[in-house]
Amino acid sequence: MKNRLTAFLIILCSVVSAQDMNKRSSAKSSASEPSQAVYTCVMHPEIHKSKPGNCPKCGMKLVPEKSKTLLPNNGQLKIKGGESKRGVEDMGKMQMDDTNETIVNIKKATKNLGSLKTLANKFPSRTVRYDLYVADTIVTYGKKKKRAIAVNGQIPMPTLTFTEGDTALIYVHNKLDEETALHWHGLFLPNKMDGVPFLTQMPIKPHTTYIYKFPVVQHGTHWYHSHSKLQEQIGMYGAFIINRRTEWAIPTLPVVISEWTDMKPEEVHRSLKNASDWFAIKKGTTQSYAEAIRTGHFKTKVANEWKRMNAMDVSDVYYESFLINGEKESSHPQFKAGDKVRLRIANGGASDYFWLKYAGGKITVVATDGNDVEPVEVDRLIIAVSETYDVVVTIPENKSYEFLVTPEDRTKSASLWLGKGEQVYAQKMPKLNYFAGMKMMNNMMDGRGNMIKMDGMHMQNQVMDMNTVMYPEITGEENPEGKNSMKGMQMSGVKSQSGMIMAAENKDIVTLNYDMLRAPKQTTLPKGQWKELRFDLTGNMNRYVWTLDNKTVSESDKILIKRGENLRVVLYNNSMMRHPMHLHGHDFRVLNGQGAYAPMKNVLDIMPMERDTIEFAASETGGDWFFHCHILYHMMSGMGRIFSYESTPSNPEISNPKMTQRKLFNDDRAFHPMARIGLETNGSDGEMMLANTRYRFTTEWRIGFDKEMGYESESHLGRYIGKNQWLMPYVGWDFRKRTVEPMDKNIFGQSLSPGNNFFGQNNTKNFRQVFHLGVQYTLPLLVVADAALDHKGNLRFQLMREDIPVSKRLRFQFMVNTDKEYMAGFRYIVTRYFGLSTHYDSDMGYGGGLTLSY
Repeated sequence: MKNRLTAFLIILCSVVSAQDMNKRSSAKSSASEPSQAVYTCVMHPEIHKSKPGNCPKCGMKLVPEKSKTLLPNNGQLKIKGGESKRGVEDMGKMQMDDTNETIVNIKKATKNLGSLKTLANKFPSRTVRYDLYVADTIVTYGKKKKRAIAVNGQIPMPTLTFTEGDTALIYVHNKLDEETALHWHGLFLPNKMDGVPFLTQMPIKPHTTYIYKFPVVQHGTHWYHSHSKLQEQIGMYGAFIINRRTEWAIPTLPVVISEWTDMKPEEVHRSLKNASDWFAIKKGTTQSYAEAIRTGHFKTKVANEWKRMNAMDVSDVYYESFLINGEKESSHPQFKAGDKVRLRIANGGASDYFWLKYAGGKITVVATDGNDVEPVEVDRLIIAVSETYDVVVTIPENKSYEFLVTPEDRTKSASLWLGKGEQVYAQKMPKLNYFAGMKMMNNMMDGRGNMIKMDGMHMQNQVMDMNTVMYPEITGEENPEGKNSMKGMQMSGVKSQSGMIMAAENKDIVTLNYDMLRAPKQTTLPKGQWKELRFDLTGNMNRYVWTLDNKTVSESDKILIKRGENLRVVLYNNSMMRHPMHLHGHDFRVLNGQGAYAPMKNVLDIMPMERDTIEFAASETGGDWFFHCHILYHMMSGMGRIFSYESTPSNPEISNPKMTQRKLFNDDRAFHPMARIGLETNGSDGEMMLANTRYRFTTEWRIGFDKEMGYESESHLGRYIGKNQWLMPYVGWDFRKRTVEPMDKNIFGQSLSPGNNFFGQNNTKNFRQVFHLGVQYTLPLLVVADAALDHKGNLRFQLMREDIPVSKRLRFQFMVNTDKEYMAGFRYIVTRYFGLSTHYDSDMGYGGGLTLSY
């Protein structure tokens, strides 16, 4: 009995002790871990979820509600120049616990990829020569025969193939009647071989030959293109492949993606500078007031213009065609079931990002910008302008599978078919919900044109794609009852109504982002002094001005760097466009939470509101290296900087540095013309303008067909002030002469003969020959306020707006001023240069006719 009692007491004590330990453990856990995380959406804070996932309203990633647990400054540590970067590496190690999905993905992708056979190159390193003949040609990629530039008679330019350790010897024979130069994108090479005219070399003159010679010291998928003017847009791009000494023994295809426009690239650039909405009309993305009312987004449209923003834009230019290796559709039937195919993909487009999808299953990403990464499987990825990716895809059965290439604006597509047999189509990407994107941008932009920094937002490395709200495949169609509902598209290996076999659309779409990229080896930089630079990416879509810290290349000094130091560059995108920032001659680490294994790249796609950090070693012997946005028309507008090594000996290629600098700066200083001429029954109204990044010269006229109506002519020379360029002081003159009946009245009761203006001054609107000073300022709703004081002391204040988008092609305009003049009218856009118009002018009456636009 005594033994039983003792045993009972021992058991009882054990139970009590265990309960006490559980309580202590629970208390300790509660102390170390705050309350269970609650996740919400930054765009819809009313959403509360106990688990991470996507917002049921907009599809964006949910974030923890308690922003205090997030790293400060969008995950970037503030590190001053000269300090160790250990803190950054520690940050990466801390974040490793949050990237389990990536680690699991890498392990799965590595397993599925399997052990691939390799093939060794037994030949010794050698000099490999190519002769490139650059010449004009005629192509029909769009609807018309147009001029293009071909190299060795082909577009894209020939694929140049080398092995690591070779020496490249490239003869460029310029058969054009204009200058050219070739840049070797992503390559480490002597500065004078980098191929930037007026910076690292003089342009290659017409009908001359230039020799590029440099050691090939790396491997990977790269490309090359013209860096002269806008030649890249019309055919001067091609793949540059460098094999390892030992490479995978699997089929490999170079894939160069590009776009084609029937417009001359100079005309494209001029149209962008002049805020023409012709491209939006062609793409069906005008986002007019009629469309807003029809779809229930009228308040969104008004709020958008109240913040002085234009319609939502995804990509700048309308293109007639998109090309894969120079073709709209390309087939490779040599592959059979079970084959693994490596695609070496380069985006050689001038301004378009591209979505990549594959009908045969997952896409395994194995390299980017010529640098290996741990394999990772995705359903799709977006490739930025000038980026390269190596991916591996598998042919599941003896069929032909579509590798689908779709521009970011989803207007058209191009296809690469892999395998032989019945065709299996990839899911086409549905049209974007532009008004959803507009609503999102309204919430993200303040009234001063700056992006709002939202608490709890971890905007970095493409992790949070703000454009997700526009993706119907994630958020659902705006009109789910419509015939084109995505629900009807999600079928697995069965025939659609059109008879096409469609691949299944994954409900949980895995999209590649930079946080998923992990280098196979440590990429930490060598010890040395540190220098930190910070840039805001800024721009003005209306005037198409793109800058860093509101300065163009020509407005900035070179950034001096020293060989042996390490540079950390923090970039914040304070614009509404994404920008692919490219550094010549160097690779950089993208700090992405992978710590010492941060991936190496030479192009960084930075999305709106993102703050990304890159690091690179100043390891070159010297020279000037370009850092710029690789959207061709952004670069030509001046969005870049020049890194210059200190104490660099003079470049023998540059004989006159001052002259070449002026030539280099001409790109973003160039003036662009614009004209609009109205020919109507009551006379001719017109405007001609010549403008560049900062300055604008404008002359306007109104000429009546009746002698009494006379004429008006007003001219201004002004300079835009500020990042948003809403303010423009100007000087100018105003000449006018008109003869009218003294009893004629307008709606203000003001006689058309001389009287007083709203300020009680003598109204000189019928006869005026004055010089004046003035200022224009863009108000909410994009109304331009204009105040002027002439040399006789008379004041005039005016409100006006042009091109209010009533419908897709119909525009409304109005003007009213303190001289008691007013005007209102409509213009219907028929073609890029021609429209039908009608308007009423308080001095010239009603009229109708034609408007010519240039």
